[in-house]
Amino acid sequence: MSKYLKKLVITDLSKRLEGVNDLLVVDVVGMNAEKTYLVRKQLREKGLSLLVVRRTLAAKACEGTSLAPAFDSMEGSTALVWGGEDFVDLAKEVVKLNDDDKLPGFTAKGGVMDGESLNPESVKAISKWPNRAEQLSLLVGQILGPGRTLAAQIKGPGAKLASQVKQVGENQEG
Repeated sequence: MSKYLKKLVITDLSKRLEGVNDLLVVDVVGMNAEKTYLVRKQLREKGLSLLVVRRTLAAKACEGTSLAPAFDSMEGSTALVWGGEDFVDLAKEVVKLNDDDKLPGFTAKGGVMDGESLNPESVKAISKWPNRAEQLSLLVGQILGPGRTLAAQIKGPGAKLASQVKQVGENQEG
């Protein structure tokens, strides 16, 4: 590949990754075209992008950005995966594909999150975290919990009194 062509690839990759703060590096070596298509389709349905690229070109395209640590200790072939609503969703999807027996060539190699390099074990650990929607639902539950308890405590004695008054009224009629 000529220097001019390499420069074009690096420029294009830099533009594609502009605004991306977190990504994962995977290996797709050993997968045939059909399986690679299925992986790309699954990722696309989740709003994720997959790009197979030479590691050295990707490292040069990411120099000076928060993505650079992903390539510090990386060796071999690489494919970059990024996108989605949040990084936890991205990690969950990559780990799910990594653990799929039907896709033996798909392997999570690491990545970068908030400027910190990740290894395969940390990617698996992150995939077990709650995603953004789950975190918001937990937070809302914690916010509403004390109010719900207070409302039940206020309503409880009044409901008891009302049922006793109703019972006395029914006894006097009958």
